[in-house]
Amino acid sequence: MSEKITSTLRMRMSAADAHYGGALVDGAKMLQLFGDVATELLIKADGDEGLFKAYNLVEFMAPVYAGDFIEVYGEITEMGNSSRKMRFEARKVIVPRADISPSAADVLEQPQVVCIAEGTCVTPKANQRK
Repeated sequence: MSEKITSTLRMRMSAADAHYGGALVDGAKMLQLFGDVATELLIKADGDEGLFKAYNLVEFMAPVYAGDFIEVYGEITEMGNSSRKMRFEARKVIVPRADISPSAADVLEQPQVVCIAEGTCVTPKANQRK
């Protein structure tokens, strides 16, 4: 693998994403976003969506709430015959400031890491177009 293959997406957590009291977002939402990034990584690498096989590490570092903007980054760290090892990081980059007004928000000077993960995806040889 000569050139690093990466993907980044950013989205706002909505009230529909809040699953617990206090507008807390379920940690599984971060894994869903990692899956979206993994799909893009596989398309870039292989021209195919491939399959997510397993996570070998998931760490939740900080809570995520409705209204937070989350930036999700992923990269392929190793390419086998059909397996692709990846690492992911989700960062909180904007937070709502309901204490000021219902529409106030702050861009964080330093993004806050909320979740990290490592996993393996597979693109069957027959599906690889690159």
